[in-house]
Amino acid sequence: MAKIKKGDLVVVIAGKDRGKQGRVLEVLTDRDRVVVEGVQRITKHTKVGQSQRGTRTGGIETVEAPIHVSNVMVVDPETKKGTRVGYRTEEVERDGRKRIVRVRVAKRSGKDI
Repeated sequence: MAKIKKGDLVVVIAGKDRGKQGRVLEVLTDRDRVVVEGVQRITKHTKVGQSQRGTRTGGIETVEAPIHVSNVMVVDPETKKGTRVGYRTEEVERDGRKRIVRVRVAKRSGKDI
């Protein structure tokens, strides 16, 4: 089960961007990598071409590159620091029926994420 999901606020714990925080834009499960907003920015050279409307495309642009999932940690909503993530089962009542669901929990504070 994935502990880091799209939209999570994470902090980088290793690499050149150590200490930076950002939202997860994309999770690449097949390669164990995540794309984090504002982290691991690289310059990408794209070939000049034309779009359907006739506008010119291409040039040098900066984009976020994937970073390995082991180098990021979910931010605890209470302490605003990196924390490990665990799971807890809870009984939730919906439409008059009880269901058991798994809830992500920050190990540092014990609060739900």
